[in-house]
Amino acid sequence: MSERSDYYKKMETLAHEQRALFNISGARISRTEFRKIYKHYGIGIDQWPMAGMGGKAFKKLRGVYFPDLSGIPAVLIARLPDEPYIFTLAHELKHHLMDRDSVGAFCLTQVQDELKEIGAEVFAAEFIYPTSMFHEDLDKMDVVKGSCTARDLVVLKHQTATSLSYAALVKRAEFTGYAAKKSLPRTGWKKLEERIYGEPIYKRLQRMRKTSN
Repeated sequence: MSERSDYYKKMETLAHEQRALFNISGARISRTEFRKIYKHYGIGIDQWPMAGMGGKAFKKLRGVYFPDLSGIPAVLIARLPDEPYIFTLAHELKHHLMDRDSVGAFCLTQVQDELKEIGAEVFAAEFIYPTSMFHEDLDKMDVVKGSCTARDLVVLKHQTATSLSYAALVKRAEFTGYAAKKSLPRTGWKKLEERIYGEPIYKRLQRMRKTSN
């Protein structure tokens, strides 16, 4: 096993240990649960970017970890929908657990920094929805390796209510061999959801409000 692969395996193991520590058993983690996890570690959460901080590079960042911001470790996170918000919090948790000697997760130019960043992605995905659980859930659906379709992933996400995004599920399905490389779509997941499960209630309510006005 290469040094890089060994590092990623360690990040997966770390994710499993953290799930056990906080008694996480399912494939979904809420913002409330994450706030409790951050409170356990004494990590502050604030909005990103900070007031007065400009520049396109800063605005594109979803989140950043500071080991010492005004005397405490802190994560600054952008206003995001639930799935990227949860994933970003998990990503930054890895930095707190493993990279506290770093000044902040800005620079990705060095190999070591790239390794840490990919390691944080591996940790986050495994923390939210362990690969072994992903395998078990697909097996229960009678999905064999090499045959996973977009519809299968929509059904999987609906049944597990996982906080992992479709983009992350696609990456995992193709990486683990459940789907052929580049066989799954990268966009259009919400439309496919509606074709399978119907229009979401919130959309119906929005349409009813518009009609009544």
